[in-house]
Amino acid sequence: MRDLHKSSVLGSKHGSLMSWRPQYRSSKFRNVYGKVASREHCFDGIPITKNVHDNHFCAVNARFLAIVTESAGGGSFLVIPIEQTGRIEPNYPKVCGHQGNVLDIKWNPFIENIIASCSEDTSVRIWEIPEGGLKRNMTEAVLELYGHSRRVGLVEWHPTTNNILFSAGYDYKVLIWNLDIGEPVKMIDCHTDVILCMSFNTDGSLLATTCKDKKLRVVEPRSGRVLQEASCKNHRVNRVVFLGSTKRLLTTGVSRWNTRQIALWDQEDLSMPLIEEEIDGLSGLLFPFYDADTHMLYLAGKGDGNIRYYEIGSEKPYLSYLMEFRSPAPQKGLGVMPKYGLDVSACEVFRFYKLITLKGLIEPISMIVPRRSETYQEDIYPMTPGTEPALTPDEWLSGVNRDPILMSLKEGYKKTSKIVFKAPVREKKSVVVNGIDLLENVPPRTENELLRMFFRQQDEIRRLKDELAQKDIRLRQLQLELKNLRNSPKNN
Repeated sequence: MRDLHKSSVLGSKHGSLMSWRPQYRSSKFRNVYGKVASREHCFDGIPITKNVHDNHFCAVNARFLAIVTESAGGGSFLVIPIEQTGRIEPNYPKVCGHQGNVLDIKWNPFIENIIASCSEDTSVRIWEIPEGGLKRNMTEAVLELYGHSRRVGLVEWHPTTNNILFSAGYDYKVLIWNLDIGEPVKMIDCHTDVILCMSFNTDGSLLATTCKDKKLRVVEPRSGRVLQEASCKNHRVNRVVFLGSTKRLLTTGVSRWNTRQIALWDQEDLSMPLIEEEIDGLSGLLFPFYDADTHMLYLAGKGDGNIRYYEIGSEKPYLSYLMEFRSPAPQKGLGVMPKYGLDVSACEVFRFYKLITLKGLIEPISMIVPRRSETYQEDIYPMTPGTEPALTPDEWLSGVNRDPILMSLKEGYKKTSKIVFKAPVREKKSVVVNGIDLLENVPPRTENELLRMFFRQQDEIRRLKDELAQKDIRLRQLQLELKNLRNSPKNN
């Protein structure tokens, strides 16, 4: 099916059909192009996970690349220093403490050697990676978080607050963890099916979610209150992303005609999308990525090698198609380098890390603005969110909102964060949120715990059997005494 993104936009606030022609307006990003890294600057020989869960299985920051891998007997992921490109040995050390498949991983935005992972084993774990990377397998997390009763599919760090982590489980709940105390402090319980995606607005005061129940929601995370809700009955919404400070959302999904589709929404009124646009007839998920600094939107298809990119405007038609990066190698997922890790001397405005499963290859793709001047290009590198948190967990939980602390990219990346993660000491056996003990129905987490539970139950069964046998003997004695009383001479 031919691409429709240049020729039609369907729907508006009033439901009318709006057509527009391709707009080749003047833009500094008109000629942005994708540049694939040479083979020696790729990461090769990686057993990328074959899990079909719709996540990226990859997380990147300026120091490390993390990739979920295939492994026997539990879940694991690799953590490789970003400069250690080339072939990765089969026995390279892994993070391998989970008892089930790892479904998502995310780096802490403010402490660059702290990474969160979640798994089919119902746990969320926090790992501290040594300064130079792993020298041996890591099995002990600095923090193990239990509160979900089913597998956990998504984790997201709060964008402005240190040590606040969100996790979404197959129990349809989103838990908000304060890692300063190592416990969930809030629970969002408004979903009726599996949560597919979570996205924060710029200051983290709002959370947008998509769900298998075909609803798009905007939630106030601290209260759990649903502010806006859209029932997408005619199409499925899979992914959602806040478009910076524009008060708009973009979703990707599938239309009623089974074509891949995007829709733009006003976050304060989800009654009708501002625009809907069909992209193509392919079946893979569309991953959206938004760069608030350049107002560029990237759409990458899972299972194909295409990355389309657009410029977002404040007036209709809102989306201006720029170009498309094409590759014959299909992508399973994509990691994205934070802005402060880009090469500003090459006018690099975005960098993907593309997972190619068949080749066991991670391929960096740089999005470049072609410029002849070698001086710093301030117009394409405005001040951008940096590595310092704007809030403490207590401040955010008390209701304070603050925009991210911005940094300049002019001097290039320098390690500035002095924050160190301190794991709390916990002794509580229960986790109570909103008056509910979340651990009451949590299944056993490890094989040893399962065995201990089994032996405890066997002991309990033996005790009950002994108790029953004693009562049976006592009953027979009473029956015998009763019989003797009836046959005694006094009763004759």
